[in-house]
Amino acid sequence: MSKDLDNKQGNVDCKEKEYTMPRIGEKAPAFRAMTTQGEINFPEDYSGKWKILFSHPADFTPVCTTEFMTFATRQKEFEALNCQLVGLSVDGLFSHIAWLRNIQTLEYKGMKNVEVTFPLIEDIKMEVANKYGMIQPGESDTKAVRAVFFIDPANIIRTIIYYPGSMGRNFDELLRVLKGLQVSDEFGVALPADWEPGDDVIVPPAGSCGVAKKRMKGDDKDLHCHDWYLCTKKLSKEKVDKALYK
Repeated sequence: MSKDLDNKQGNVDCKEKEYTMPRIGEKAPAFRAMTTQGEINFPEDYSGKWKILFSHPADFTPVCTTEFMTFATRQKEFEALNCQLVGLSVDGLFSHIAWLRNIQTLEYKGMKNVEVTFPLIEDIKMEVANKYGMIQPGESDTKAVRAVFFIDPANIIRTIIYYPGSMGRNFDELLRVLKGLQVSDEFGVALPADWEPGDDVIVPPAGSCGVAKKRMKGDDKDLHCHDWYLCTKKLSKEKVDKALYK
């Protein structure tokens, strides 16, 4: 009987340690944490802003160092898009502080005297990392992978990107995704492969046979229809910039 009880208790303990990875369209899991910029209540402290919550495997590691130098150097580009950067690793606060101070002494690809001013979360117990599915045992059960969560002003997760520990992120792509999400919301359009601001955008598919027929007849001169379900229109870079940089 005792053995059965122990097994049942063990099963309960295991279930308590299980985490469901957040998904696109869901509310961003909330947490309070200490960071290099003081305590934060995420995502509530940044409601009304876009947020990029990103994790890295460890302090004082080469790939992470190049990424943090790049994030800090390009921080104003994200801020111009009403976006707050928040970093995370499973290292402690003192390690974070020492590493960020060390970064200021380095030079890489023309970047030097780089000061990281966005918050970097202390997550020694891996509580936040587990909430966001950043710990993936196939890669490492003691370090976070390079996860990126795009969270909108209403605190809804809109995009999730994962990179392995061995590969640094593409920052032009992170900015492209952020701009694309905002353009899609602002203009009610979808974006084709390799879209960049100024490229044609995709309008919603025809919702009836009548609309499909009109489109294929070319009644709407603003549209270019490759077929009834794939129609694009022009959206100038000037209009995009006006919408994004308010």
